[in-house]
Amino acid sequence: MHIRNELGKRGYHTPLVADIHFTPNAAEIAARIVEKVRVNPGNYVDKKKFELIEYTDADYAEEIDRIRERFTPLIKICKQYGTAMRIGTNHGSLSDRIMSRYGDTPMGMVESAMEFLRIARNESYHNIVLSMKSSNPQVMVQAYRLLVKTMFDEFAECYPLHLGVTEAGDGEDGRIKSAVGIGTLLEDGLGDTIRVSLTEDPELEIPVCKDLVKRYSGGRSTVDSPQNVPAVDKLSYDPFNYQRRESFEIGNIGGKHVPVVVADLSKIEKISHKHLQGVGYPYDEVTDKWNISDAAADYIFTSNQLLNFALPGTLKVIVYPETWARAEDKTKYFPIFQDSGYVESQVKSDQLNFVMIDCFNDGADSFAYLDQLKNDPTVVICLSSTNKNAMQSVRRMYVELLNRGIKNPVINITDSNWQTADEHLIHYATETGALFLEGMGDGICLGMTRISYELLAISYEQMNASGRNYTNNLTIEQFINNTSFGILQATRTRISKTEYISCPSCGRTLFDLQETTAKIRSRTNHLKGVKIAIMGCIVNGPGEMADADFGYVGSGPGKITLYRGKEIVKRNVNSEVAVDELIGLLKESEAWIEPG
Repeated sequence: MHIRNELGKRGYHTPLVADIHFTPNAAEIAARIVEKVRVNPGNYVDKKKFELIEYTDADYAEEIDRIRERFTPLIKICKQYGTAMRIGTNHGSLSDRIMSRYGDTPMGMVESAMEFLRIARNESYHNIVLSMKSSNPQVMVQAYRLLVKTMFDEFAECYPLHLGVTEAGDGEDGRIKSAVGIGTLLEDGLGDTIRVSLTEDPELEIPVCKDLVKRYSGGRSTVDSPQNVPAVDKLSYDPFNYQRRESFEIGNIGGKHVPVVVADLSKIEKISHKHLQGVGYPYDEVTDKWNISDAAADYIFTSNQLLNFALPGTLKVIVYPETWARAEDKTKYFPIFQDSGYVESQVKSDQLNFVMIDCFNDGADSFAYLDQLKNDPTVVICLSSTNKNAMQSVRRMYVELLNRGIKNPVINITDSNWQTADEHLIHYATETGALFLEGMGDGICLGMTRISYELLAISYEQMNASGRNYTNNLTIEQFINNTSFGILQATRTRISKTEYISCPSCGRTLFDLQETTAKIRSRTNHLKGVKIAIMGCIVNGPGEMADADFGYVGSGPGKITLYRGKEIVKRNVNSEVAVDELIGLLKESEAWIEPG
């Protein structure tokens, strides 16, 4: 009440939300004061002790009765005071009861919320928003979709949704992970409010939110299909469970290979060694040798340009057919055609041909050449769309490929005509990430228009001048290449670096979260595939670090508790030595390698 009164004196009348985790009494007090109260069904009444308990149906029903008895008073207070409520389920804080019956699954998240929602509906209380947050965008997207289906099946109506990827991290990775999860659902037409959670100053979260929602300004509909896209009677894939689309293998593309990255270097007038450094191939002039990083592009697109220097051993070049015909080394250079051009061409590679389809644009029949491309052992299909609803158009084409039994590998091409690095990042992660979350894609290629390329260079200068440059003075090629690998990492389809699960700063945080995250990152960012959680307090950890391999959790002022998975390894470590102790734990667990 004191906070509310003081804000009112200062002229602030923005609605207040009380975020309650463990204490029902606190929620009942807050509901009389603030406009909205949030409860976490995983720990509001149930306990979280990481125990597996066998529940009979009678035991389970008895626990639901206990929840009803404890939750109903809050509902009545909310009805009396006109207070809204968010039932906010988090993947990492499902109760032991839910975990014992449903496991650590999207269905468990949904049922955790539905139990509370059913009780509220029985009390004729409907002033409710729901959320299904996870640090894993794939889990988060599946949970929200399943929640909507469950509500419609059971109630024939859907309550508003609050979207968020929790503990997303910072910098480019945090923005990409947030956009992959939130953006995918917005593209589905789901979501009423959004929250971006970055381990940065809180005011830096708002511009990311604005970049996400402004894509839908100007009357753009996310639920109506573009005019030229044929309707689908039944989906040929399961949107609630991840399964990668089956494809055959051509070289290192498709089959069981991780998705490849194609770097678009076509805007560079004369490509040199230094430009390849930007896509993961540092060149040592003294030894005349290339090095290959974990985030090295597999192919580069150079348009009509043949390179006048020897390429790194693993790198290959994609060019237009006329240029490919002039290339001496047909094992390094491969042609890219339009679908009609490939079918009509008399000269093709006998190893690998890339064939582009602009999905459902300008009334053209996008299915016209599919049967002639079908299962051609040299054809990698490249899908893109210049439609406003580009992702939905490409996804519709994937449905057609599945229905026709076409198993050629597919590369997702996403072009951007935005201006700033932030805008490009959100656009790429939303449109391309959404496809990879569906299991659709054997490769990724990100591009932009010429004017966007030039405007991005200006945007970089402005960010440097303002002192806010999370891109760390990257070249445009580095930025796009890093974004490609970041999207694959966020969708868990290709792991190329360490993953950090870190919460946003808040009043509960027991150490300098940003400084500590930077310190841990500087010591561990070479540990490819290791997931490290950095949690500010015991509320967010260990539960919220969900599937992390290791955890660094604030347990008191100046004290840290270290976890291996969900197991406590060391308690109350002094923060001055806690990072060193974490490194020691990594070594003990054989997760450490010395930096190269």
